[in-house]
Amino acid sequence: MWNEFKTFIMRGNVLDLAIGIVIGAAFGKIVSSLVADVLLPPIGLLAGRMDFSNLFITLSGQSYPTLAAAKAAGAPTLNYGIFLNTLIDFLIISFAVFLVVKAANAVRRKEADKPAAPAEPTTSEKLLMEMRDLMKSMAEKESAIPLSPEKKLTSPQQELLHS
Repeated sequence: MWNEFKTFIMRGNVLDLAIGIVIGAAFGKIVSSLVADVLLPPIGLLAGRMDFSNLFITLSGQSYPTLAAAKAAGAPTLNYGIFLNTLIDFLIISFAVFLVVKAANAVRRKEADKPAAPAEPTTSEKLLMEMRDLMKSMAEKESAIPLSPEKKLTSPQQELLHS
């Protein structure tokens, strides 16, 4: 059972999947930082110094200055600002994945469009080519010797010479 498990784990697909998950998690953190630390602050500034992470509604009806203060008081909240951050994260990640898949498909398409290498001649074809070349060289040697009028080439011999 242990050997089967090792074989399963060491298969290429499982390793590729594990690597993809690790890289995806790291990429997700990068995108989250990009959204929270780079994109949303200027948008919040344009929207009147709004901090998206502090957009929330308290369900208890009381007012709190920040989400942290509401959570410290134990107030139930709807954190739609955090949801907006997560939604923007998702859109950026899905667009990045789209670009990667599009690039991979373009590479596959380019490889598929390449003409296939010509098939190597079969053994029979090679033998026939050797016979043709040998007969051609013999005919060339014979044509170098002047033929007497009684030794004229027949029509099949002439065709062989010109092929």
